[in-house]
Amino acid sequence: HKAKEFSYMGKTLEQIQSMSLEEFSLLAKSRARRAIKRGLDAGFLKVVQDAHVQTKAGKPPAKAMRTHLRHFVIIPQMVGLKFAVHKGNAFETMEIQPEMIGHRLGEYVLTRKRITHGKAGLGSTKSSSAVSK
Repeated sequence: HKAKEFSYMGKTLEQIQSMSLEEFSLLAKSRARRAIKRGLDAGFLKVVQDAHVQTKAGKPPAKAMRTHLRHFVIIPQMVGLKFAVHKGNAFETMEIQPEMIGHRLGEYVLTRKRITHGKAGLGSTKSSSAVSK
């Protein structure tokens, strides 16, 4: 059984990585297209492109790039890079996969903890049974 090859809007990963940002924005969905047309953070974009050039040369960046830019659209040049995205109180490291293209960094780093329901303490109200972990 052969694994399905990745494609984004009918294009392979190599094809979209060779495109300019303007060409990629024409393929992207409307929200991502609008963000790209309005301009991505220039400083962060330069860091991403420098890291992409380094990985093509064969030497991956030493550690994950830390960022607070949760709204940054994931572009094809970011695939394979590691980012430490801020989640309010700490940074969470993630590696960019091809399936993440066109989404935002913040979509993959959750800011709230999952709630587990425990027993309410003695003499307490029912609402205090929701305990965040």
